[in-house]
Amino acid sequence: MRLSLSEISTVGASFAEDVDAYAAAGFDGIGVWEMKLGDDDANLDAINDSGLRVTNCVPVVPSILPNAVIEGPEDVEERILAICASVRRLVRFQPDCILCLTGPAGERDETEARELVVEGLQRIAAAAADAGVRLGLEPIHESQRDQLTLITTVPETLELLEEAGLPGVGIMVDLWHLWDTPHIERYLVENVDRITGVHVADWYADGRSERALPGQGIARPEELMEALVGAGWAGGWDVEIFGESGNAESFWSLPVREAARRAYDAIAAVVK
Repeated sequence: MRLSLSEISTVGASFAEDVDAYAAAGFDGIGVWEMKLGDDDANLDAINDSGLRVTNCVPVVPSILPNAVIEGPEDVEERILAICASVRRLVRFQPDCILCLTGPAGERDETEARELVVEGLQRIAAAAADAGVRLGLEPIHESQRDQLTLITTVPETLELLEEAGLPGVGIMVDLWHLWDTPHIERYLVENVDRITGVHVADWYADGRSERALPGQGIARPEELMEALVGAGWAGGWDVEIFGESGNAESFWSLPVREAARRAYDAIAAVVK
């Protein structure tokens, strides 16, 4: 079972620093964020030298519709083209999957927003199929619907993919986003073959916006991970921690090697 760390967890470090720190901490994998990439040849050499495997990739423009969290073009056509270009670029890193988000409806009505997302998914899925890489659509927590998404549960994700006629597109599972949705264990187990990757983090009991390391909150990631393993999941666990910019006490303020070590110790402690 591969243990991986998503690069957003060490947001202030460079790609080279991430690779060095993650390997030194004991991780087998890395979740690549395209925004950190520079010279692809040099980055590929670094990955190959480190022994890390790329678990998933996040395009620099991650959502089809504009979102309120990550900057990008407002024009949906530009966004779709950007994601397709990212797919063609990121396939060189041989990831388990490339993920995308729907983005929120924003000022559009739900029907128009959904139609745009369906068309976008069809085009991105075609690019992924041509490149030979698996595409995963990520549902987002209900509390962030207005900022990031049209879909917040596994059933909603499957319904959208069925509407788009895309049985080959999977679900990028983020346990932080899904842990408190009704019947989550059942939906994970029943759809394990559609899962392209798993982000792991915990939810602070005090409700703060940043994420806790696995095992340090109330989201019971160890139980959900155990359910996935029991259903046949044999892919990686990608720790993904979002912190608070400018907060000296946040995980994001840690030096990259210290952050990687803490993340590794946390995920290793909850893996069954």
